[in-house]
Amino acid sequence: MLRSTLAVLLVASLGLVQPVSLLPASAGPFLERLQARMAAREAEGQIGPATEYAYGADPLQKLDVWQARGGTAAPLVVFVHGGGWKRGDKRNATGAAKVEHLLAQGYAFASIDYRLVPAATVEQQAADVAAALAWLRNNAGRLGIDPSRIVLMGHSAGAHLVALVGTDPRYLTAAGLSLRDVRGIVALDGACYDVARQLADSGRFMLDTYLQAFGTDPVRQRALSPTLQAAKPNAPAFLILHVDRADGKAQSEALGAALMQAGTPAEVAAVGGTGLRGHMEINRELGDPSHPATAIVDGWLRRMIGAK
Repeated sequence: MLRSTLAVLLVASLGLVQPVSLLPASAGPFLERLQARMAAREAEGQIGPATEYAYGADPLQKLDVWQARGGTAAPLVVFVHGGGWKRGDKRNATGAAKVEHLLAQGYAFASIDYRLVPAATVEQQAADVAAALAWLRNNAGRLGIDPSRIVLMGHSAGAHLVALVGTDPRYLTAAGLSLRDVRGIVALDGACYDVARQLADSGRFMLDTYLQAFGTDPVRQRALSPTLQAAKPNAPAFLILHVDRADGKAQSEALGAALMQAGTPAEVAAVGGTGLRGHMEINRELGDPSHPATAIVDGWLRRMIGAK
């Protein structure tokens, strides 16, 4: 009861308007109400409707696509939401400014759902990210997408998933793809790039979430750690952004160092913001010119998948 009360007070004090990926499971009923309100706000703020498609048979294996404006063969940004691997969805986790900002620059945008812990494993979630990417590539013609110019972007748990798919080739291989079928990975203030280190550095607030997702088997934890999978082959390039959170900074810098040691281009940058507020703002405000992450992401996307 005390933890749930503290969670509510924390959200109210921070003015959060995104799914709270860092709250304990005991706050579930509150989060469900919060997510419903946020989904309505997100729908009101989106520019133009998205079209929903199924990329698999499970009810959560669906994605939304916003087609690019003014032409075909557009570059595509595929977004993977956060939520502690156990909550969140494609409709209310894209961020208030991100979609419109990217559409205005000529990109197509897709946001995916994936199966959630505990009904699914993190391994299955990474497989879902790969399957969604394969579906988008296979349907690129009718969606107006250039299949050779696709970037995976994720926030929080979604950042971990895109980094895992970008460092462990087994997921894309199982979906009939290779690491060369994605131009790069954008990871926004992720966690558990090194699972064992994250568990060691975590306070009690997030420990249950990490253990539910990754368990206690060291072999499995290592297999699900992008930093420990960063020996080549990897996706061609990485952009790793973090806010001023001690564990997030350490995790991001270690992932970037491991990738660069393997010869994979990786840019790591701090973008301001502190703690949980900063963690949510990097996602909610990406696309707003006043947020420092926007210019960094814009420049990186132009180099990776911008106009030919």
